[in-house]
Amino acid sequence: MRKKTEKIITAVEAVLKEFEPMFKEHGGGAELVAVDEDEVILRLIGNCVGCGMAGIHFGVGMENMIREKVPSIKRITYTD
Repeated sequence: MRKKTEKIITAVEAVLKEFEPMFKEHGGGAELVAVDEDEVILRLIGNCVGCGMAGIHFGVGMENMIREKVPSIKRITYTD
């Protein structure tokens, strides 16, 4: 694994951990699936799957924080 990828994984996992208490409170969360150059792929879990507020929490909060910590990330996508 390349050093840059390792740094991205570490940064994304730190952001996920920071948001974890809020998501666990609602029975949901997100997990890192993959990092591919300038893209991070996440999976919503638990009650976050299909939740109307997920776009706000993830899009406005968590995604912005990931981009702040890792400016090279151009896309954050979600998978099943």
